[in-house]
Amino acid sequence: MTTERATISSSGDSALRVVSTLGDREANWRLAHHLARHLDAGEIPGVVGTIPTYDALLIELDPVGAARDKLIPFLEHIIDSLDVDAPLTTNPRHFVVPVLYDLEFAPDLADVAAAQGLSVEEIIRIHSEPEYTVRCLGSPGGSPMLDGPAFPMPVPRLSSPRASVPQGVVSVAGRQATITPAVAPGGWALIGRTPLTVLDLTTEPFVPYAPGDTIRFRPIDRAEFDARLGERMAAA
Repeated sequence: MTTERATISSSGDSALRVVSTLGDREANWRLAHHLARHLDAGEIPGVVGTIPTYDALLIELDPVGAARDKLIPFLEHIIDSLDVDAPLTTNPRHFVVPVLYDLEFAPDLADVAAAQGLSVEEIIRIHSEPEYTVRCLGSPGGSPMLDGPAFPMPVPRLSSPRASVPQGVVSVAGRQATITPAVAPGGWALIGRTPLTVLDLTTEPFVPYAPGDTIRFRPIDRAEFDARLGERMAAA
């Protein structure tokens, strides 16, 4: 099913996938997330949950209770009525994340620099200059998926992923950047580590940021890393 703004298709027996076709990168992102928030707030019968990404939305359904013949026209109506020019939030939160760019915690930093034809210092400067928008939450543990730094070339994923990546690692791949909130396997290039605790299972939500918030990385030394180890991540 295709509207003027998106395509709607089945994704197995218990989900629908909506992909924005607006053609503009920012508008595609806003459509996916505005639709997710509308559905999450509306308690729509048969809709179990939503997973928005950069330009698409997975709508999880109750395979028994969801009436697709009624839900799809409803989705078409909502999609057509969304204000895709509106920001995701009028009051985005801003996070400053301290990062130790040290080879002890950044085993791929020198390799990334060499592949880009830059010095380690230039990689750190380029990575820590921008204010990144949180585009969506990824795996593991609600990783903040960010647009990548303006390196000359995309950063390739590791040819052999690591079986275990520590929490707090700051990494890059392709044209994306992120922080790893929980220990997990990973194939991204590790270029630093924050002392902050990102994932807190005693709070709701488990991570402090949401799509539309912003993150800036700030280089620190080992003394500040040790002094702030375990501190909870919070908005500035």
